[in-house]
Amino acid sequence: MVSIRTPSLVQMSSRGALLAACCLSALLLALLLVRQLVKQRRPAGFPPGPSPIPVIGSILSLVTEPHVFLKKQSEVHGQIFSLDLGGILTVVLNGYDCVRECLYHQGEVFSDRPSLPLFEKMTKMGGLLNCKYGKGWIEHRKLACNAFRYFGSGQRQFERKISEECMFFVDAIDEHKGKPFNPKHLVTNGVSNISNLIIFGHRFTYDDRNFQHMIEIFSENVELAVSSWAFLYNAFPWIEYVPFGKHQKLFRNAAEVYDFLSQVIQGFSQGRVPHRPRHYVDAYLDELEQNSGDPSSSYSYENLIYSVGELIIAGTETTTNTLRWAMLYMALYPNIQERVQREIDSVLPNGRAPTLEDKQRMPYVEAVLHEVLRFCNIVPLGIFRATSQDAHVNGYKIPKGTMVITNLYSVHFDEKYWIDPGVFSPQRFLDSSGNFVRREAFLPFSMGRRQCLGEQLARMEMFLFFTTLLQRFHLQFPPGSVPTVAPKLGMTLQPKPYSICAVRRQRKAAASRDTPRDKMARGHLL
Repeated sequence: MVSIRTPSLVQMSSRGALLAACCLSALLLALLLVRQLVKQRRPAGFPPGPSPIPVIGSILSLVTEPHVFLKKQSEVHGQIFSLDLGGILTVVLNGYDCVRECLYHQGEVFSDRPSLPLFEKMTKMGGLLNCKYGKGWIEHRKLACNAFRYFGSGQRQFERKISEECMFFVDAIDEHKGKPFNPKHLVTNGVSNISNLIIFGHRFTYDDRNFQHMIEIFSENVELAVSSWAFLYNAFPWIEYVPFGKHQKLFRNAAEVYDFLSQVIQGFSQGRVPHRPRHYVDAYLDELEQNSGDPSSSYSYENLIYSVGELIIAGTETTTNTLRWAMLYMALYPNIQERVQREIDSVLPNGRAPTLEDKQRMPYVEAVLHEVLRFCNIVPLGIFRATSQDAHVNGYKIPKGTMVITNLYSVHFDEKYWIDPGVFSPQRFLDSSGNFVRREAFLPFSMGRRQCLGEQLARMEMFLFFTTLLQRFHLQFPPGSVPTVAPKLGMTLQPKPYSICAVRRQRKAAASRDTPRDKMARGHLL
């Protein structure tokens, strides 16, 4: 006799619960999928664009050379088109005419920052660069501009401080005795010290390991901030709980940097006398104390840390990469380097140190620096913006709060304004008489209300560092070595690591304006 075992009531109940849970999970997943697909629908009047992949949109298209991909898409969909980034509908501006229409003629409308989960996680939409457009941004922007004016480029003696840093820089290069070295470390230190003088009233030595480590982390985060993991995090913030991925490295780096900056700020604020600021940190603490009773004030110690970090990286990353590209291209084009040096020698007889007044008499040097900025596109997509109110551009309607990408690469390679834009040619910034001429479609510092506030300082640094360097050294690659000009991708385009030889030129190079005794003491007598 065969006995048949029937399921117990407990087993049947467990199976039913499991089935119900599976059905509920499937229903929830389906609802989330439908919700995501609804988010990916373009609203009426929105600019057209490439068809997105369900759920993730066009995120994967931005992994490799996003600026190039976006320019190619503009040839299909027009200068203004839309892109889906995992449910985040984004408008992309391409070409000088379109960018100028939005950032200049409708500057206030395109002055906001998008409320992206990554920005909210990193700076809580505070600080300076990522701050939402409004009272807080106005307060922090004004304070930063005043600091640059009072402690930096607005002070006549500040030019001498830059020149002194240039001498530290070339002396450090001289220690390599013409042998191959990677210039990134020295260029980064020299450039960052100019910002440090404004922010902290102090420079860091080139062997300060703690500061070096912080700058390296900053540079790494500039790269990670536009990685596919960062875009995925913005689209799906729940991946914060995924224990692996580049977004986790980004967050760990940020926490480490903020701890370091907090310690540095505390150190350089010692001895502060209220209302007698020595640097940006003192000025910020004055504002913080003065507005302590105002609940609407945006000043806070946390925002001070964010602002200091943003000023350091903004003042370091772009100028550093410009000079690194300039060094690479001088070695790559020795005929251009030779012409630069002839001009420097003709304007600076007997090895006199360059000054900003010399810039007007060096049109070719200016042309070379401008062509490096145009051709190398240091910040190809700028910093993402958002509309502060509903906008109308070229017949399209862009709702308030829409993320906006300004493709500055497309501006600098706009065939309407540039002849053979894919060719490195400083000559395009000179007229038939050899005089320097400005070009309309030249926007390395962007434009509008969010235009780079450190532009004047950056131009000062680029000219003085570049002329001091080329006055003393001839740049060349090690025998049998020619580095790639393909950039390392990130929020900025930087050269991939390369080695270069800085060979002391035969004629006497720049000397500081110290006395001979001072020069000998500092090792500056050539």
